[in-house]
Amino acid sequence: MTDALAVHYAQALADAVFAPDSGIQPEEAIEQLRSAAELFGGNTDFHRVLLSPAVPKSAKSAVVGKIADHFQFSRLIRNFLMVIVNHRRTAEIPRIVEAFEYAVDKHLGFERAEIIAAAELTDEQKRQVEDSLARKSGKRIRPVYEIDPSIIGGLIARLGSKEYDGSLRGRLEAMRRQLAAAS
Repeated sequence: MTDALAVHYAQALADAVFAPDSGIQPEEAIEQLRSAAELFGGNTDFHRVLLSPAVPKSAKSAVVGKIADHFQFSRLIRNFLMVIVNHRRTAEIPRIVEAFEYAVDKHLGFERAEIIAAAELTDEQKRQVEDSLARKSGKRIRPVYEIDPSIIGGLIARLGSKEYDGSLRGRLEAMRRQLAAAS
């Protein structure tokens, strides 16, 4: 499946979730979809059964229905999972979840920000970084934090197509380029 197809499935689900009669809140839909992705991806045998053309669709649907009932997934998420299984797209659920989260964030007015720090940031540091990025973008920020000791110190923030490099590694690289250009 291409990313475009994952986006297509995710956008269709987002449209359904944001419909007035969906019966589910976006955050709840994200959590249920994440849980389903963990269930489908966590068991190799179960995953193979869902992908196998030898197993009838009715059997797959029955299993997914029982799982959806057990975990109390909403009717909308249950039906979406049935579509995914019937179209043999279970291997792509992680990409669909990611695209769905992005679609929900976009609909709610959030901008995703990838924030890479050399070490774990305190809650206060996170708040300051998020506030700064929110001022720069004019939107609410949905941060995704990563730790990468190779940046030595500071942090790198990616917001849309912009990158703000306040890392020590980035500063050292800029200094190296200046020295090379001056030689």
